[in-house]
Amino acid sequence: MSAGPAHVRVEIRSDPKYLSGVREMVGAVARRLGFDQLASSQVALAVDEALANVICHGYERRLDGSIWVSIWPEEGEPGGIRIVIEDEARQVDCGEIKGRDLEDVRPGGLGVHIIKHAMDDVVYEKRDCCGMRLTMVKRLGGAGAADQGGPDGG
Repeated sequence: MSAGPAHVRVEIRSDPKYLSGVREMVGAVARRLGFDQLASSQVALAVDEALANVICHGYERRLDGSIWVSIWPEEGEPGGIRIVIEDEARQVDCGEIKGRDLEDVRPGGLGVHIIKHAMDDVVYEKRDCCGMRLTMVKRLGGAGAADQGGPDGG
């Protein structure tokens, strides 16, 4: 993980009305870190999908849960962005966090696919005290974890 405290850290309640504000902030920070409009939008969409999953599945649509979004610039070449989303919601087995089969055409359920396609590294973990932690990295010029294979990518 990037050294030191997050460069940006916000806490929101598990209320969907705050998602657009976080999306706008993440997109703006990604642009400032060198991403073009398309890549910035993909990063913002991945964060939006992750937060929606926390609200819907972790907090089961309760509006009073805490969610923290932390952002660091990714050090070294080629640079990029690291985003960590933490909550105090229901813990789940990380091996069970999978997108539904893409052949199963129906609304919803594609958030995990979107996250893994948009980001280069995606790691889900249980927090020690409670809740979950999602760490996502997007490198400048990165293709997305779904295009790279590996345990988190496909």
